[in-house]
Amino acid sequence: MHTLARVLVVTTATFALAPAPATAQADARHPSAQELARWKREAADVTITRDDWGIAHVHGKTDADAVFGMEYAQAEDDFNRVETNYINAMGRLAETEGASQMWRDLRMKLFIVPDSARAQYARSPEWLRTLMDAFADGLNYYLYTHPRVHPRVIDRFEPWMALTFTEGSIGGDIEMGVDLRDLAAFYGDPTVAMATPSWRREPSGSNGIAIAPKNTLNGHALLYINPHTSFYFRSELQMSSDSGWNAYGAVTWGQFFIYQGFDRTAGWMHTSSEVDNIDQFLERVRKRGDGWQYLYGGKWYPVRTRTITVPYRTDQGMKSRTFTAYYTRHGPVIARQGDRWISISLMKKPIEALIQDVTRTKVKDLADFRKTMEHHTNSSNNTVFADAEGNIAYFHSNYIPRRNDTFDWRKPVDGSDTATAYHGILSIDQSPNAIDPADGWVFNSNNWPWSAAGPDSPRRGDYPTYVDRDRYESPRGLHALRLLEGKPHHYTIESLTAAGFDSYQPWLAVTVPSLVKAWDALPASAALKTKLARPITLLRSWDYRWGINSVQTSLGVYWYYALARSMYGGARPDTVAPRDWVAHDVASDSLLAALSTAMDRLTSDFGTWQMPWGDINRFQRLDDSIRPHFDDSKPSIPVPFTSSRTGSLASFGARQYDTKKWYGNSGNSFIAAIEFGDSVRARGITAGGESGDPESPHFVDEAARYASGNLRVIYFYPAQLEGHTERVYHPGE
Repeated sequence: MHTLARVLVVTTATFALAPAPATAQADARHPSAQELARWKREAADVTITRDDWGIAHVHGKTDADAVFGMEYAQAEDDFNRVETNYINAMGRLAETEGASQMWRDLRMKLFIVPDSARAQYARSPEWLRTLMDAFADGLNYYLYTHPRVHPRVIDRFEPWMALTFTEGSIGGDIEMGVDLRDLAAFYGDPTVAMATPSWRREPSGSNGIAIAPKNTLNGHALLYINPHTSFYFRSELQMSSDSGWNAYGAVTWGQFFIYQGFDRTAGWMHTSSEVDNIDQFLERVRKRGDGWQYLYGGKWYPVRTRTITVPYRTDQGMKSRTFTAYYTRHGPVIARQGDRWISISLMKKPIEALIQDVTRTKVKDLADFRKTMEHHTNSSNNTVFADAEGNIAYFHSNYIPRRNDTFDWRKPVDGSDTATAYHGILSIDQSPNAIDPADGWVFNSNNWPWSAAGPDSPRRGDYPTYVDRDRYESPRGLHALRLLEGKPHHYTIESLTAAGFDSYQPWLAVTVPSLVKAWDALPASAALKTKLARPITLLRSWDYRWGINSVQTSLGVYWYYALARSMYGGARPDTVAPRDWVAHDVASDSLLAALSTAMDRLTSDFGTWQMPWGDINRFQRLDDSIRPHFDDSKPSIPVPFTSSRTGSLASFGARQYDTKKWYGNSGNSFIAAIEFGDSVRARGITAGGESGDPESPHFVDEAARYASGNLRVIYFYPAQLEGHTERVYHPGE
């Protein structure tokens, strides 16, 4: 978690007409003459080259120029997503989307305070302030030069805003650590709607693989970058400067650092970690006079308060609701359990986090990368790394508070007990990493670290239990081990990519035989013996590989979801060890009944249960809405790979919307396979296309390659851009 010392409680909510918060300066449409002159000078020192996939290669004279240009280019591609990320980070969604987003805004405002961010900006190192200035200038110059673009909330970006959004993950610590229903109940509204059942949500995360030179054909280290996020969550671009900064990869919209990618000699890939580093504390509280006190170490301390106002849009104009937030030494109060309050501790070090984010993109080798990790702010991620010297590494979460391991930190602990206090942070060497393992490979698929390097992995018994929450190896972990472990390899970019698209599905391979065995045991007179005979014949001979023409894949996926609904309700079956799950938890009649349900659902949806998977599982991009919608009557393309739930490394998180067919909106989003040597060579793909404009030729031009795993060449060097350039220009032209 992160360290924050405050707590929060609700006072009587008040409603009042309120204008939208005013910015400190005029909006970006009306800059001062001096400011406009500065923007134009910066723009003149930036060159943006768009390649034949529409990807921006941004070059500036200085690092600040490169930041100015990359922000401008991102805004050109999808200003809506850039703005939305900062609207969300600052807790201002309700200002545009209404009261339904009020609790989400309150959650962010518990941690993100504009005045504090301004003060942090003021005390940041000068070089970092220069980059933050350029970040704001680039976005403001875009708004100035695009008068037809109408921001939803942010009419002017300010440098300090960069410190509100330093977490590049799909779900930051605040969003992952604070349940909105509990928060709303604590603050006076227990009627907030239930979230989507957890078994229905696609697992977030990613795959990262690094291969040492001993296992590659050319004797160079390889890195495979495969984030699983919602589609269109990041921009793909290159940023470089005359000072030597040169990085390529995926940038979370609006940030000014490459979140996962590579430079000329090193690359990094983040995967969501199961580290236990966000902690909840049960607080004993009592009312005293006009305030509250909490107990710690046998003494009572005052609960600190802060007034938080959440503006929200209505049909009658802007209104607001005001809360009194409470903080203890552990952090803000976010829930109640009986007569105890629950506070939360999580990492909030925005200056250090932004420094680590930026310096990571400039590393030359493993030694440089380790230095960046001394900031200890990469809290929610594991990292897979490779460099041109041949080093490879798996680094576990970079922020792990040192705690008393006798407590179960997965549950709220007694906040009044001094034994629950933190004692610093685990060092890099005290964390379960795998650096240059003898077998010559590392991987992570959001699974535990105990298999990250096969026999050279860290040993579970050597570390506190809170360094990882997984109890079992995951299906994707089993899949990766099947590909990597115990055999000689001569990997190339192409064969590593093929491994990333290997079609085997370990979860189904483990569970389907139990289904077949259950059918074999049925008496001949049983109704299901006849009904299930043909699908069982297909499944019995199946190799458990997905494919566009595979009817077995359709049966297996529909069976998975039918089983999940019937057996676990809100639980996720893929979080349970596959062997144990089938052997101990599921009766034969349940396995068979779920297959019957799957057949009925397929027949209801499509008129037959014998549906090839590619006729069901589709990629479609109709517009740039952040909340997607799909239409069976409009063009789409088949996608062969499945959800990561069944152990597929390539993930396509598809489901039905108001449709019969399934449409993907998460999973493989950006992929890059990189070879490091005397020069860097890479191939990549982005889901759909680079542009958010439906009228752009680059809105969906990568879809067919995406579905087939046919990665395109990444143009990293200027010579590679020759003959592949659509446009070269300065911002504002």
